Amino acid sequence: MNKVLLLITTEYNKKSATKLAKLLLKKKLAACVSLKDIYSIYEWEGKIEEVNEIEITIKTKPKLKNALILFLRKMSPYDIPQIICKKFDSEKKYKNWLYGYFSK
Repeated sequence: MNKVLLLITTEYNKKSATKLAKLLLKKKLAACVSLKDIYSIYEWEGKIEEVNEIEITIKTKPKLKNALILFLRKMSPYDIPQIICKKFDSEKKYKNWLYGYFSK
């Protein structure tokens, strides 16, 4: 059964996140990309950081996972980019649309 891969990463601002989203679509690494304003708190190099970021949720097919991760590592402004992946079942019509997108 075909699954949907959800990958979550972040960018510093909306402009760079939008640029990344458009590149992912253009390169057919994603069928859909969602952007959301978030406030992150984390420890980095011994200090607590508090920053506004853009969370990027990428919907794609699992077969593209490795290519997508390599692309995100190359494009990310972060030393250690957040790249979280999970395969999910999806509603049939959405899954058909997603897989159909890649066959165009």
